[in-house]
Amino acid sequence: MDLGFADATAVVVGGGRGMGLAAARCLADDGAKVAIVGRTQRVLDEAAADLARRGSPDALGLVADTGDADAVQGVFDQLGERWNGELNVLINAVGPSTQGTFEQLSDDQWRQAFDDGVMGMVHCVRSALPLLRQAQWARIVNFSAHSTQRQTIILPAYTAAKAAVTSISKNLSLLLAPDEIMVNVVSPGSIASEALRGWAESVGVDGSDPYALMAAIDKHFGHPAHLPRAGLPDEIGPVVAFLASKRNSYMTGANVNVDGGSDFT
Repeated sequence: MDLGFADATAVVVGGGRGMGLAAARCLADDGAKVAIVGRTQRVLDEAAADLARRGSPDALGLVADTGDADAVQGVFDQLGERWNGELNVLINAVGPSTQGTFEQLSDDQWRQAFDDGVMGMVHCVRSALPLLRQAQWARIVNFSAHSTQRQTIILPAYTAAKAAVTSISKNLSLLLAPDEIMVNVVSPGSIASEALRGWAESVGVDGSDPYALMAAIDKHFGHPAHLPRAGLPDEIGPVVAFLASKRNSYMTGANVNVDGGSDFT
């Protein structure tokens, strides 16, 4: 299916690896000009080269700490000059890595979770909005998490930050409806990310085996999916790409679970 990304411009924050890169690849495969934003230039350069090989005519990687509002503004100012003041797609795929039970977490850890998981998204949307409003069509896709619906005791700060992303996105969908800018959320379930694979290895499980990974999640957290395996980052990318595309012409304010089946709460 042609998603209408030819000549479109797109920014994927957190697009250097994992699910963000998977989404960026889908856009590049369809001919979008993709900029990825992250913290490590080497990782971004490698990912941008991959995107260019796939068909992105203007792939580039830009370093910024999304917690720094001025740095984020600088990135979007640079892209505005490069892309004639217009942006079609903003995808926010970053989030906090804070772990610990409620009683274990310090105030600083709570603040860091919200700085990484919420304020980074706020800074990016705020800086991107003038460019999105100038484009003929525009979409925003933010990453939340399935854990906002099925709690895990070691992730209260992470989950709270992701719940805030979902709430803010819903508000943005209302705010931007008159501009016909669609704003949606994707909530991945147990995806074999680098972090989840690392956790699996720490408990003696082969993190590269999605079936063994899901069995470990069931054993330790009691959160199995209907499907007997964990998901893969590449299974998130096409969902994000559709939500970010011109083909998505009437879906906004939605929270889309990609979790292998759940209790649908």
